[in-house]
Amino acid sequence: MPNLILVRHGQSQWNLENRFTGWWDVDLTEKGEAEAKAAGELMAAKGMLPDVAFTSYQTRAIRTLHIALRAACRLWIPETKDWRLNERHYGGLTGLDKQETRDKHGDEQVHIWRRSFDIPPPVLDRGSEFDLSSDARYAGIDVPQTESLKDTIERVLPYYTANIRPVLASGKTVIVSAHGNSLRALVKHLSGISDDDITGLEIPTGQPIVYPFEGGEPSGERYYLSEA
Repeated sequence: MPNLILVRHGQSQWNLENRFTGWWDVDLTEKGEAEAKAAGELMAAKGMLPDVAFTSYQTRAIRTLHIALRAACRLWIPETKDWRLNERHYGGLTGLDKQETRDKHGDEQVHIWRRSFDIPPPVLDRGSEFDLSSDARYAGIDVPQTESLKDTIERVLPYYTANIRPVLASGKTVIVSAHGNSLRALVKHLSGISDDDITGLEIPTGQPIVYPFEGGEPSGERYYLSEA
């Protein structure tokens, strides 16, 4: 029976520094590397071995995937990168310290920006420090200036339907190494979680989440591999 394995990248440098990251490309910390390695070792120990891999264009997710696959002796499997698995774009909040932003704008406003379903943060101005519209990896892509969770879902789910689900339907186990909000989009869809409830779902770093599939569709079960 094929399985879908979802892994949020290990701790990043800006996770550690408590900054809004979004599409900005930051690397893993030593703790993040250890989390990724532990995820791979756990997959090997549980016999949960992926046949095909998908990840975003962002270093923290790519390196998490590679470290985990190396630990599971599966570094050789086919791998596809796509920007539609990127983290949610945090717009004008990108790079800001989260606590300083709360002090400036108030807890309620920051909570709305972070956790509302369809209200995006302020836009990121073109040409500003964290604008990625001229980054080579996004050539030909209309880089967003901000995104809500709803916006993120609207790019993740069509990609999943067209590219990931057919691989699962063919009987192969798939690993997706991505980000808190792009994985929320998948969990919302696969588990039928409401718009209101999905915003409160926390996805921990480096903890594989497994969806068993039957006949090309999720069986309805979802569990952390560490608890299997």
